[in-house]
Parts: sequence; C-alpha cells; structure tokens
Amino acid sequence: MRLSGLRRVFPGGVPVLEGMDLDITAGSFVALVGPSGCGKSTLLRLVAGLDWPDAGTLTFSPPLERTRGPRAPIAYVFQDAHLLPWRSVLDNAALPLELAGMPAPERRASARAMLEHVGLGEATSRFPAELSGGMRMRVSLARALVTRPRLLLLDEPFAALDELTRTRLDDQLRVLWRELGMTVLFVTHSLSEAAYLAERAVVLSRRPARVMLDRHLALPAERSPALRATPEFARELGQLHEALERGDAP
Repeated sequence: MRLSGLRRVFPGGVPVLEGMDLDITAGSFVALVGPSGCGKSTLLRLVAGLDWPDAGTLTFSPPLERTRGPRAPIAYVFQDAHLLPWRSVLDNAALPLELAGMPAPERRASARAMLEHVGLGEATSRFPAELSGGMRMRVSLARALVTRPRLLLLDEPFAALDELTRTRLDDQLRVLWRELGMTVLFVTHSLSEAAYLAERAVVLSRRPARVMLDRHLALPAERSPALRATPEFARELGQLHEALERGDAP
C-alpha cells in the first residue's frame, strides 16, 4: 500500500493530513501513534474507503478488488465492538459471511472456527450483554477476520479495556497476524502497545499530521510479556517517546 501526497481538509478549512507519504509492505504489522486529534483515525478511514482525500493518491499492489465469494480485501475493527445485541456471538461473528450470501451451515462453521481462534469457542450461544468488554472485542475481532482479509485496520480496539485484558488481547492479535499472514495497520495512543505489537512504528505530529519517525523496531519476532521489562524494549520506547514529544511541540 502506498500513500503519496495525501491531503485531507475538514469542513471549515481545517487541515488534518497534509502531504502524507507512507509505504506499507504486504504482510507487515505497522502501528500508528501520535497526539490526540492528529489524524490517525482519519488516515485509517481513507485507507478503508470510508472517506476520500482532497489530494494525493492511495494505491494498493495488487489492487484490493473485492473477490468473488465471502473473502473481503479489507476488515475494520473500531474502538467499540458494535455487536448486534439481539444476535448470538456466533451469529455476530458470521454476519459478514451472511451479507456475502454464504449458506448458513458454511458461514456458521467458519465463524465457529474463528471464534475458537480468539478463545471464544465455548461462548458461541451467548449474547453481547452476557459478555465482558474483552470478550466483546474478541467477537469483533473474529467478525473482522472471518472473511480472511488481506488488510486489517484497527482503531484503538483495546483502549477501553483493563491492562491485563489488553495485554492478553495484544498477544492474541500477534498470534493471529502471524497465522493468517495479513497486513495490519494498528492505531493506538499507547507507545508501549505500539512497540510490543508492531514490527514498525510510525509516529505522527500534531495536526496537520506529518511523519516524525518511521522506525523498524529492533525487537525479536517472538514476543512475550517479559519483553516489556528488557533494555531493548526500553530503548525502542524511548525512541518513540522522543519523536512523539517533538511532534507535539508547538
């Protein structure tokens, strides 16, 4: 994916992105961090086709054309799980396949398999009101992944969760990324989460966003919670924090 000279101006002439250039390699895990309101979510919406730039280009190679059948090129996970309260966990996870016209037995089998992937194999018949916040986010993640997307976009999906649940979901997300081989673009306010999850971190400035740091993280491919206590992790965190400070300066 290549962003070249991307510009987005909100109504009233407020520039959010100005001349944004960024290349994302297929199969990579990239974290986007930056001050609140700097345009991270706007950038994700442009990539997803939910909004349109005022200038510049956004291209995919090969093109992200919708394939025949249930496979979707892009999946989006929001900060809120947005589950349908009247549908079971299984039927929430199967919704994209239902909308794609897949027969009920096949879509439920696929949804059940993905729910097993995210650790909810025993909760398929429950309803959203019966789930914890972390469980609801796992259903949302399963619903996004059930179409086996080429590109997964996540907009602070774990921000409202407690630290222990968030850490567990971070680990689960990395496992799923490595197993499924998709490209991941992950927006977070947490520098620690960005450093732990991603292969590469992009730090943006305050609005209009520009790239302050684009860094391939010098951390092992295999990660566990113990990594957060190492000098290597602290060094990477320091690099991200220094760039964030520069980007937030007036």
